[in-house]
Amino acid sequence: MTEVSQNIIDLSKEKKQHTILNLGPTHPATHGIFQNVLKMEGEVILEAESTVGYIHRAFEKLAERRTYYQITPITDRLNYCSSPLNNIGWHMSVEKLIKAEMPKRVDYLRIIVMELARIADHIVCNSVIGVDTGALTGFVYMFQKREFIYEIYEEICGARLTTNVGRIGGFDRDFSPKAIQKIRQFVKEFPEALDEFQRLLDRNRIFMDRVINCGPISAEKALSYGFTGPNLRAAGIDYDVRVMNPYSSYQDFDFIVPVGTQGDTYDRFMVRQEEMRQSLKIIKQALENLPEGPSHADLPEFVLPEKQEVYNSMEALIYHFKIIMGETHIPVGEVYHCIEAANGELGYYIISDGGRTPYRMHIRRPCFIYYQAYAEMIKGAMLSDAILTMSSLNVIAGELDA
Repeated sequence: MTEVSQNIIDLSKEKKQHTILNLGPTHPATHGIFQNVLKMEGEVILEAESTVGYIHRAFEKLAERRTYYQITPITDRLNYCSSPLNNIGWHMSVEKLIKAEMPKRVDYLRIIVMELARIADHIVCNSVIGVDTGALTGFVYMFQKREFIYEIYEEICGARLTTNVGRIGGFDRDFSPKAIQKIRQFVKEFPEALDEFQRLLDRNRIFMDRVINCGPISAEKALSYGFTGPNLRAAGIDYDVRVMNPYSSYQDFDFIVPVGTQGDTYDRFMVRQEEMRQSLKIIKQALENLPEGPSHADLPEFVLPEKQEVYNSMEALIYHFKIIMGETHIPVGEVYHCIEAANGELGYYIISDGGRTPYRMHIRRPCFIYYQAYAEMIKGAMLSDAILTMSSLNVIAGELDA
C-alpha cells in the first residue's frame, strides 16, 4: 500500500459522521411513551440510552390514598393487555395480608380468567412481532380471537380492556352459563387458529431471517438484569412462579414450562406460542374439574351482600355501608405476593398500619425490570432490529412507567 492510498483511507475515516437519533417517544413504533437516544453509524446502532417516565402516573402514591378495594381499577392501568392478571394479583396480595382462605371454586375460576388474559396478552405481542417484520395478515386474524376473549370478559364482569374483574375474596358473582359456554367454544376453536398463525410465519423466509439472532440475550445476562417470564424462559431458564411458588391451586394442574436456548426474538416468539397452548390445556383442566361451591369467600367485610339481604337484614346493611364508604380496616402487617403475569413476575408489596388504606405499596413490574437491558441488547444491531427487539420484549408503557 502506497503512502498516498494510506492517507486517503485515513482521511475517509476522519470524515465518518455519527447520527444521533431519537427513537421515540412515539406510538406505535416504540409501543408507548418512552425514548431511546441512539448514536448511529448509518443504520447500525453504536450506543443507546433509554429514558422512561413520560407516562408516569404515580400509581403507588395513588394507592396510598385509596381504600383496598378502590385500588383494583388502578391495577387495570398497569399492563392493560392483560388487566385481569393485575386485578387478581392484587386481590390475592390483600387476601394474604388478611390471612383469608379461598374456596376451591374461586381458585379455579381465577385460573380460567388469568390464563385467558395470558393468551390475550401473548396474541398482542406475537402478532405485533409479525407486523414489525412486514406481515400484517396474522395480526388482523389473531385479533379476532382476542376480541372473542374480550367478549368472555364482558360476560363475566361487563368490561373489556380495563376489567376491574373480581373482588377481594373472589368474584362478585359466579360465571353465567353463557360465560362457561363461550369459554368452552374458545378452547375448542383457538388451537386451529393458533397453528395457522404460526404456519403463516415460521414457514416464511423473510420472517425467519428477521427474528433469528435478533436481540439475543444470554441466560447469565438475563438473570443479572432480573428477567422473569417468557423473556427469561426464552434464554433457557425454566423459572415460572406458577410452578416454583404455586398459588390459586396451580399445583393441581398438569402443564409444561416451555424454554428456549438463544434468548433471541425467535425464541421469545416461540415460547409465547407454546405458552398459549399450555394455557389452553390449563383452562380445559379447570373446566373439567371445576369444583362446586361459592364464588367468593366468607368475607362480609369485603364482599357486597345480595341486594335482597341489604333490604331485609341490618347486618347486611351495615356491611354494605362499610364496604361502599371504605370503612374496612386491615390488620397491621407487611406482605409481598407475586404471580406469573403475562410478562413475568408481577408482585405487590404492601405495608399496613391498620388503617383503611395501605401505609406503603410498591409494585414489582416485570416491564420495568427487563427494559433496563434494552439499550445493551440493541448495540451493534440495525435500526429495524431495534423495533423488533422491543416488540419481542413486550414492553407495555403503563406497566413500565407505573
